[in-house]
Amino acid sequence: MQLDDINLYDPDTYVDGVPHEMFETLRREAPVFRHLDAFGKPFWCVTRHEDIVTVNRDAETFSSWQGAVYIDELAPEDLVGQQLMMLNMDPPQHTKLRKIVNKGFTPRRIAQLQEILARRAATIIDGVIERGECDFVVDVAAELPLQAIADFIGIPQEDRKLIFDLTNQMIGASDPEYHAVEGQERAAAEQMFAYSHAMYEDRHRHPRDDIATALIQADVDGDKLGDFDFDMFFMLLAVAGNETTRNAISHTQLALMEHPEQRRKLLEDPSKLDGLIEEGLRWATPVMQFRRTATVDTVLRDVEIAAGDRVVIWHMSGNRDERIFDDPYTFDIDRAPNDHLHQHIAFGGGGHHFCLGANLARAEMRVMLREILERMPDMEQTGPAQRLRSNFINGIKHMPVKFTPAAVGSAAA
Repeated sequence: MQLDDINLYDPDTYVDGVPHEMFETLRREAPVFRHLDAFGKPFWCVTRHEDIVTVNRDAETFSSWQGAVYIDELAPEDLVGQQLMMLNMDPPQHTKLRKIVNKGFTPRRIAQLQEILARRAATIIDGVIERGECDFVVDVAAELPLQAIADFIGIPQEDRKLIFDLTNQMIGASDPEYHAVEGQERAAAEQMFAYSHAMYEDRHRHPRDDIATALIQADVDGDKLGDFDFDMFFMLLAVAGNETTRNAISHTQLALMEHPEQRRKLLEDPSKLDGLIEEGLRWATPVMQFRRTATVDTVLRDVEIAAGDRVVIWHMSGNRDERIFDDPYTFDIDRAPNDHLHQHIAFGGGGHHFCLGANLARAEMRVMLREILERMPDMEQTGPAQRLRSNFINGIKHMPVKFTPAAVGSAAA
């Protein structure tokens, strides 16, 4: 493949699968590559694992706030709004806000949720197991993250379909299945804000044992979340906690169906489940890239980058970097070491923006994949997986599967 053939910007590039050949060419020949968007404006593609980690951890040189974290340039009025979200902040503002929201993500709270998650996973499988077939994404993978976020934040379960639809409209804007009308992303965001604001008001008056109340009551050295801070964080949590884990579960199950020898290993030795989760995260890389903006003139791998330039770090490429991973295109649940401290960068590669919900995502993957392995060990595809048209989210929209029907509640464990 020639460098002139590379087009990582066009969402159509991803409809048939991740363009790994393009990433491989860039890692080998141009690891910091000047790319053009659809408007002829340049941005830098950073594709090697080491460089992605470097950029991600240097918020002083590579800002999340200056242009936000999305590949496209935002209109000034949209940028101002995005800069109020934690995802698009730099230290010290990011650090201050993160200390507050960390109060909701304690190990104790995640541990408390484990038992609830396990029950919910069993109920989700109960909902399809007698049929012997389903759309894995819609009926299984999408359900647990939605229910978990609902439990975690304190959203009534009957509202989870609303949150699912709103997040699809916001994230899937480049996909015709989800993009119905022009401006829908803004309308969905406004609806999400109205919902979260009503929740903020309610928890002030009626505190509960949920993360919404914990966040509202959290106090770090006199700093608290205001109503607008809460609204922005609610949106981040609803979108990030829904789309990403749904796709991590879907891609991991797809990999197990495509690599039956790996599934056999798990069925023979369930203790390998944690290895499956980490390899599934590397394999899926649900968020393929984030953008940073250079704050000063700088040099990365002998390439001169000017202040104000867009710098896009491709986690998807880093997770297939031959310099880090032996046989990176092999799905191997025994891969070691393969966790966020050493290898895969599905959660961002460390630094200030390391994924706040990493342990919640792992917990959801663990209970759902264990339930599927125990109760649907022979699941197989009955048609191709339909992929999301996006250069940002590595998404699967639909995946028809079949399995041996069984009675409700007939878990092996």
